[in-house]
Amino acid sequence: MYLLSATEAISPALNRTRDFLFRSIQWRTYLKLCAVGVLTEGFWNSANRSHGGGGGGGTIGASGLLNISPGTFTALVYAGLVALLLAVVLFYVVVRLRFSLFHCLAYQVRELTPGWRLYREQAMRFFLLSIAVGLGYVAFALVALSPFVPIFLRIFHQVQQAGNSNMSTMVPIILPIALQFIPVVLILALVGVVIDVVMRDFMLPHMALENASTGDAWSAVLARFSHNKGAFFLYILLRLLLPFVATMGLFVVLIIPMVLVFGIPGVMIAGLQAMLVHATGAAWVAGIVLQIALGLLILALWLLLVIGVGGPLSIAVRNYALVFYGSRYEALGDILFIPPALAPERGPLPA
Repeated sequence: MYLLSATEAISPALNRTRDFLFRSIQWRTYLKLCAVGVLTEGFWNSANRSHGGGGGGGTIGASGLLNISPGTFTALVYAGLVALLLAVVLFYVVVRLRFSLFHCLAYQVRELTPGWRLYREQAMRFFLLSIAVGLGYVAFALVALSPFVPIFLRIFHQVQQAGNSNMSTMVPIILPIALQFIPVVLILALVGVVIDVVMRDFMLPHMALENASTGDAWSAVLARFSHNKGAFFLYILLRLLLPFVATMGLFVVLIIPMVLVFGIPGVMIAGLQAMLVHATGAAWVAGIVLQIALGLLILALWLLLVIGVGGPLSIAVRNYALVFYGSRYEALGDILFIPPALAPERGPLPA
């Protein structure tokens, strides 16, 4: 099997993405696959970062928490437990969809159901592994950041005592700590991303195709890594940089269309809001209905943009992982690189 370098794997990954998404495909199927790609790759997270904290939220401090009634506290606890349960269920669904998408991209089929059914046991194993690794990572991060907690608490009390008029005197105190804190956070973020890449790009194929245990999958990845460390390091670097560069390029290309598409409904909502200041009765109700309709239109356009643009990028990233590791993992490589004539049972890509 010919080993592809991290750069050589880019072109075949793009070709597979082009054939998978743009060759004889219906729009409904395209949007479905792109939605799964965005959901499983997590590119939708960047869309949520624009929602900052509210202006008045900071006034609810420790004293406000102490003054809540027992009934409210109990309701908050139950709400938190329900939210946690829903988050766990959603994450399990995402893991199952990752295996389904793996099956689709590996075999170049566009039906998610076969992979959903085929890898149920493997997905559960990977789900439990992800939970365990995630908890371990959080514990490690808390230990790494714990030395900064008393420092920041001391600075917080000093800032409160100094007041806004003397904030300039606090900069020399805060800046050295920030210069130590930021590199630690960046290293922790890099470690988290590398762990995610190792698990999803390298371990998942072994668990899917061989029904390998966690230990066997890790041993197989470690053996391949030890024989070609440079290629794996370059792959991880490109795996992090290429999606970022592609996202920035798409943003530059789409910035003017986005301003037009989202700006016009936004201006209309602002105009309606101004008109409704003195409106009453039916006029007020009609204005509110129009605002809601325009808001839903903006939400639909945003979802369509995220899926339509982020989907191909997500699929390309997944194909890049498959092509690179498939040239080093025979069971995966035999599926990816076998000539179509030798695999008539797969046939052409279904619509």
